[in-house]
Amino acid sequence: MTERALPRVVLLDRDGVLNEDRTDYVKSVAEWVWLPGAREAVARLHAAGIRVAVLTNQSCVNKGIVALETLEAVHRRMHGEAETAGGRISAVFHCPHVDADACDCRKPLPGMIHQAAAHFGVDAREIPFVGDAGRDLEAAAAAGARPVLVRTGKGRDTEQGALPPGTLVFDDLPAYTEALLDSSREEPAC
Repeated sequence: MTERALPRVVLLDRDGVLNEDRTDYVKSVAEWVWLPGAREAVARLHAAGIRVAVLTNQSCVNKGIVALETLEAVHRRMHGEAETAGGRISAVFHCPHVDADACDCRKPLPGMIHQAAAHFGVDAREIPFVGDAGRDLEAAAAAGARPVLVRTGKGRDTEQGALPPGTLVFDDLPAYTEALLDSSREEPAC
């Protein structure tokens, strides 16, 4: 097998990838619940020298359901608990807009991926984007990033639909992380 270089950056969707997805939004710090193994996966990526960023649609801010201060408090908890586990989330990009705002950052548009690529000084084509929803995969494809689907959150339903060409599919973030870190020795398996 040929040896492959690890990416410098991995982008993660938030709800359904790192934490339990809720149909009524994460409205408080108390409602933030890590998915099993997600914290440790972030720690493993960090230990391997891979920077981790989170990209998340949060229309609940513009809808008045969640105050920006609450969203920031949730993200502080996410950062702190990732660090306690030995990991680091280098950046969080969020889109507070609703579809009617016609922004370029709301997934499935690629704006947040382009923002992250510019922030880290990396070509989007070198970045995997791990998500659980079709909009995550569509954003990755539109930006030229590598789409990765996890079966947590909405992932099992998403897998039943059409996936962008080249989409890799894993049970969860820990399974993806394991395959990625093993990719320095061989191609990740689906």
